[in-house]
Amino acid sequence: MTGPRRKAGVLAPQVEGYRAWLAQRGYTTLTIRNMLKDLGQVGLWLSRQGLDAADLDEEQLKHHLSDLQEAGRHRVAGPRGLVPLLTYLRQAGVVPGPQSSLSPAEALLEQYRSWMDSERGLSASTILRYENTARRFLAEQATAGGVFAPGALTGADLNAFLLRECTRVSAGSAKGRVAELRSLMRFLHVHGVIPMKLGGAVPPVGGWRFASVPPTMAPGDVQQLLDHTPRQGPVGVRDYAIIMLVSRLGLRSIEVARLLLDDVDWRSGEIVVRGKGRREDRLPLPTDVGEALVAYLSAARPEAQSRHVFLTCKAPRGPIRADLVGDVVERACRRAGAPKVGPHRLRHALAADMLRHGAGLTAIGQVLRQQDLATTALYAKVDFIALRAVARPWPGAAA
Repeated sequence: MTGPRRKAGVLAPQVEGYRAWLAQRGYTTLTIRNMLKDLGQVGLWLSRQGLDAADLDEEQLKHHLSDLQEAGRHRVAGPRGLVPLLTYLRQAGVVPGPQSSLSPAEALLEQYRSWMDSERGLSASTILRYENTARRFLAEQATAGGVFAPGALTGADLNAFLLRECTRVSAGSAKGRVAELRSLMRFLHVHGVIPMKLGGAVPPVGGWRFASVPPTMAPGDVQQLLDHTPRQGPVGVRDYAIIMLVSRLGLRSIEVARLLLDDVDWRSGEIVVRGKGRREDRLPLPTDVGEALVAYLSAARPEAQSRHVFLTCKAPRGPIRADLVGDVVERACRRAGAPKVGPHRLRHALAADMLRHGAGLTAIGQVLRQQDLATTALYAKVDFIALRAVARPWPGAAA
């Protein structure tokens, strides 16, 4: 016990646990060895300072790194490099969690974020967008003279904020602000922060729902993205399976990220899709999509405790974020020399292709998992051949 304790100071009892914790998250042997050296340096520094392991926090780590630099140490790890160590020590109960010093506004936003997740079932990207609007609105309309007073909000405050937003964003984004403000007002009323339901005071934004044609892609362009996605190596095999799910089944980015191993029913050839509002739908699993998933799961998916299908290829190993799906599609566009598009464009392309092959709007809505048929009806505008057949000639035009 003398050797390890001398090498790691007060953190010597945590060496083996930290080693196993790093191995579970996919770090390589060499990386683990270097990170254990960092643990030893921190433990010895704490011992020299007369501190216990429980005294470690972000501020103490800054002092430790500063002392190493002053001592002339080369290749000193930055603050981010020590985040895994502090995370492990807190999870193990060795170091207490960070003390909360949230302002009243930040505390309210924290409650709002939790409410959107647990009660509303919104995706992470939607929560972030709603939270950003709420933070800006509360800072501008609920704070006067440095005093945070959301209970005094009125309909005039909502109108003033929305009018300012409309001058700097598009009509579509302004409509999004309306939904975001109404969500915030609902939360504030439910939690007793405001006495009245102010959601009805948020005015609607003018604009025709079917004024635009949804952007789409030709089937050959979608196939070109697939053809230029490599099917070798962990990253290539994973990315190909992701693009197949998006292009063949129309999955949203968050639905790809949420996909679990248990959601794929290989016997019945079906897949469970966890969509908006905690909704779950079962879709048939096409053969080519199933083969892409098998290739990834059998040869490219790293070992991990997580039940999510798609994992990061670099340590720390864990479920992918929804925005990674956009990165995958963007890389495929660059390789194919095609204009940059997002994952949702492939979803539009699937709907347009089904329409060209004679599928009805109801069937398209079922595949895309859209509850409102009026939303699916927007895709009828992309079938220009069928529209030309029923369109009447413009008055006065030459026959």
